[in-house]
Amino acid sequence: MDEAGRVKTVGELAALVGGRVSGDAHISIEYVASVGSAGVRAIAFVENRKALEDTQECSASALIVPDGAGERAREVAQKVPAIIEASKPKLAFALIGKILHLQKRREPLIHPTAVIAPSANIALTVYIGPHVSIGENSTIGTGTRIEASVVVGDDVTIGLNCVLQPSVTLYDGVTIGDNVVLHAGVCVGADGFGYVRDDVGYHKFPQIGTAVIEDDVELGAYTCVDRAALGQTRIGRGTKIDNLVHVGHNCDIGERVVIAAQTGISGSVIIEDDAVVGGQVGFGDHVRVQSGAVIGSKAGVLPGKIVRPGVWWGIPIQPLDEYKRLNAHIGRLPQMRAELKELRERIKELEEKLSSS
Repeated sequence: MDEAGRVKTVGELAALVGGRVSGDAHISIEYVASVGSAGVRAIAFVENRKALEDTQECSASALIVPDGAGERAREVAQKVPAIIEASKPKLAFALIGKILHLQKRREPLIHPTAVIAPSANIALTVYIGPHVSIGENSTIGTGTRIEASVVVGDDVTIGLNCVLQPSVTLYDGVTIGDNVVLHAGVCVGADGFGYVRDDVGYHKFPQIGTAVIEDDVELGAYTCVDRAALGQTRIGRGTKIDNLVHVGHNCDIGERVVIAAQTGISGSVIIEDDAVVGGQVGFGDHVRVQSGAVIGSKAGVLPGKIVRPGVWWGIPIQPLDEYKRLNAHIGRLPQMRAELKELRERIKELEEKLSSS
C-alpha cells in the first residue's frame, strides 16, 4: 500500500469527514468494505440505528455510525476496535473511499500506435493509450488520461484531469470541462434526430450546433449526448448520468442532476438543477423539469409538460399520491369485474320476474 495516499489512521479519517472517534484512533485503515465482508484494516458503515443490529459479527477495524449511536455500536459490534460517529455515515464512507482507493493513475505517455494531428495541443502530463485518434486543432489539458481506441475529432477541447475510458468518441467541436469522467463507449456530439418531411420523404434538419460537458460530470458506459441542431446541448456541472442514457439535441441539463440508466430524453428538454430522474424514463420534446422534481422509474413525460417540484410517477406522469391511488383502483379491477358480473345476473333475474308477473 502507498502510505502517502492509501493508508490512513482512524483518527485521520475521522478528521477528514468531521467525525468523532471512540476506541483506538491509531489503527491503520487500508480499504472500505461492507459490514459483512470487512476484515482487519477495513472500514465499514451503517446508515441508521436499526442496521447496527447486523454488526455483531463484523470484523472491520473501524465502523462509521450515525451521530449519537456510538455507545450502542460498541455494545453490539464488540469485535470492532474503533467507532466513528458522523452526521451522514454513507457520505462519510464515500469520502473515505475516495481517499483510500485512489483513481488509477498513469505516467505521461503517448502510445506509439496513437494517431495525433500535428496541430493538436497536448499537455505534457497527458496519457494517451493504444490506437487513440486525435484530430486537428484539438486541445487536451494537464493530467487527462485517454484510454485505448478513443476517437477525438477536430476542434475538440478537453479540460484538466479528465478520464476517457476505452472507445469513447468525441465528434468535432465538442467541449469537455475539467475532472470529467466518460466511461466506455460514450459518444458526445453525434447528430441529433431532426428531420423535415416533404411529399417524397425526409430531409435532415441542419445539425451544426455543439455539445458542452461542464466540470465534474460523469457519463456512464454507452451514454450518448447529441450535438445541438443550432446552438448547444449542455450537461451542467456536477451532473451524474448512468449507463445507456440518450440526451437529445438542444437539451439543457442543469447542475447536480442525477439520471439513471436507460432513460431517453427527446430534443429541447430542460432539466433544472438538482432534479432526480429514475431509470427507463421517457421524455417527449420541449419538457421542462423544475428544480426539486423527482421522477420515478419507467415514467412517461408527455411533450411540453412542466414537471414541478415533488415526486412524480406513472404513464403519463402524475404526482406520486395520484399514481398510488390509481394503482390501488387498478388492483381492485378483478374484484370489481366479479361484482359487476354478479350485479348483471341479479338484474337479469329481476327483469325476468317482472316480465312474468
